Amino acid sequence: MFTRTRVFRHRVAVLAAAIATLAASVGPVPANAAESRTSINAMARVAAMQPGWNVGNTLDSTGSDETSWGNPRITEALLDNVKAQGFKSIRITVTWSAHVAPAPGHQIEAAYLNRVKEVVGWAMARGLYVMINLHHDSWQWINTMPADRSGVLSRYNAIWTQLAEAFKTFGPKLTFESVNEPQFTGSSGQAQEVELLNELNTSFRDIVRRSGAGNATRLLVLPTLHTSSDQVLLDALATSIRSFNDPNLVATVHYYGYWPFSVNVAGGTHFDATAQKDLTDSFDRVYNTLVARGIPVILGEYGLLGFDRHTGTIQQGEKLKFFEYLGHYTRAKKITTMLWDNGQHLGRTSVQWSDPELFAQLKSSWTTRSGTASTDQVFNARSSAITAKTITLNLNGTSFRGLRHGATELVRGTDYTVQGDQLTLTTPTLTRLSGSREYGTNAVLSARFSRGVPWRINLITSDSPVLSNATGTTSSFAIPTTFRGDLLATMEAKYADGSNAGPHDWTSFKEFDRAFAPNYATGATTLTPDFFAAINDSSRVTLTFHYWSGTKLTYYVTKSGTTVTGNW
Repeated sequence: MFTRTRVFRHRVAVLAAAIATLAASVGPVPANAAESRTSINAMARVAAMQPGWNVGNTLDSTGSDETSWGNPRITEALLDNVKAQGFKSIRITVTWSAHVAPAPGHQIEAAYLNRVKEVVGWAMARGLYVMINLHHDSWQWINTMPADRSGVLSRYNAIWTQLAEAFKTFGPKLTFESVNEPQFTGSSGQAQEVELLNELNTSFRDIVRRSGAGNATRLLVLPTLHTSSDQVLLDALATSIRSFNDPNLVATVHYYGYWPFSVNVAGGTHFDATAQKDLTDSFDRVYNTLVARGIPVILGEYGLLGFDRHTGTIQQGEKLKFFEYLGHYTRAKKITTMLWDNGQHLGRTSVQWSDPELFAQLKSSWTTRSGTASTDQVFNARSSAITAKTITLNLNGTSFRGLRHGATELVRGTDYTVQGDQLTLTTPTLTRLSGSREYGTNAVLSARFSRGVPWRINLITSDSPVLSNATGTTSSFAIPTTFRGDLLATMEAKYADGSNAGPHDWTSFKEFDRAFAPNYATGATTLTPDFFAAINDSSRVTLTFHYWSGTKLTYYVTKSGTTVTGNW
C-alpha cells in the first residue's frame, strides 16, 4: 500500500485497445484454455494460505532501515503471535530501492538480502506461507518505464535474477509477487501501461522459472495494473496468464472499499447499498474473470483507506459491517485474503489488537457469518422523555438468540421485543439502563445470534451540541464544542451562493480528518490547514455539522488572509 498521499482506486475509462494490443502480443488462446490449464494444485495451495496478514511499512521501508516508517524490526516473537492469531500466510512487503547498487550490476546489498532471507526463514519455520515482492519500487522507479524502458527493465531483471537465485532452495510455501500496485507515469495511455506490465510479468516469470530448483514450480503472483478489479484490467491479466500456459500462476488485486465510504467523504458515512454493491461488483468480476476459469486469486491487501490516519475515521458499527461482509463475500468467491496492517492493527511489540472488536469480526468472517444491525448507537435526548427505540437486525442467515446487559439476560417480551428483523427496546428498559442519564454511553447491550460474534449496542444519552464563537489562523483553528454526548458524523461546507466550499469541491460533504476532526477529550472541532487552503479569501462559508443522533448545526467561518473567525 502507498500510504500518506496515496489514493488507491483508479477509476479509468475502459479502453478496448488495451486488450486488443495485449492479445496481439501474446497470440491467440484456445477457447478451452482456461479449463485445460487449470491447476487444481495451485488452487488448493492458494486456499491453504487463507487467511493472510501483511507486515506492512517495515521491510518495505523507503529509507535505509526497516524501522524508517516508525515500526520496530520484525522479530520471531511477532511471527509466533501472527500464527497464534490464526493467520496461515504472511505477505512480507519489501522495497529494494535503497539497497540496490547502480547500473550496470544493480547488486543487492548483501546484508539487506540476508535480513529478508532471515525473516522469510523465520516465518516458514513456523509453517506460514510467505509472499515477498518488489513493493514501493513500483512508484519510486518502475513507474518511469514509459520514458526509460530499457533502464527500468534492466534494473527489474537484475533484482529478480538475484532474488530467484537467493530463494530457489526455499520450500514451496514461499511465493513471489512480481510487483506491488504497478503504475506508470508519462505513458501514452492505459493500453501502453497494460503492455508494460505484461512485459514485466513475462520477464519476471521467465527469470524465476529458468533459475530452476524450487522456482521451477513455485507459485508466482501477478497483479493487474494498479491491482485494480476494473474489468478491462482483469481481462488483460487473464489473457496474459493464459498465454503463459503455466499452471502455477496466481492473480492478485487489492480492495479498499467504495472510496467515499473508505475515507468518509461525500456523505459516505454508512456501509450502505452503494458501498455494498461496489464490493460485490468488484469480487464478482474477479471471480467470473479469474477464479471461475481456474486462475487462483489472492486479495493481497484489503482494508479502509481512512485507516492510514487511524481506525476511527469510519464509525465503528459501519466499519464492522464492512469487514463482516467482505469476509463473507470473498470466502464465497474462493478468494484468499491478506489484511493490510502497517502497524495500526496488531501492535508490533505489544502484540495486542488496537481494535479487538474489529479482529473478532475479522476472525469470525473466515469461517461463518455474523448478525449485525442497522446501527450500534441508540440515542435518547436528555432534554425529553425516554421513548422506546427500534433498530433493524441484519440476520445474515443467522437467527436472533437473545440480548444481554453485561452478564444479565434481558427478558424478551418485557425488556425488548423482536418482530421479524425489528428489535425494539422498551421504554422501561431504556429508562432503567440509562440510570441518572449522564451524557454519553450509559449502557452497552450485546445482541447474540446463532453463530458468529455478538453485536454491541450502545445506549447513549445526548442533547444538541453547543458551538461557540472562535478566532484563529488558517494553520490553527478550532471551534469550542460542548458535545453533550453526541458524536460527529460529517460536515458540509458551502458558500453563500450555495456552491461547494473547501477541498473536494465536487461535494459539499468534506473528508473526515482531512478537512475537519472532532476532539471529544478537549471539547473542540478542528478545521485543518488543508480545509482553509481550499477556501476563498474573504468569503463566508456556511458549515453544517451532522451528528449521529440526527442533530444538524450551522456554523459560519470567514478567512481573511491567515486570520479566521467563526461564529454561531
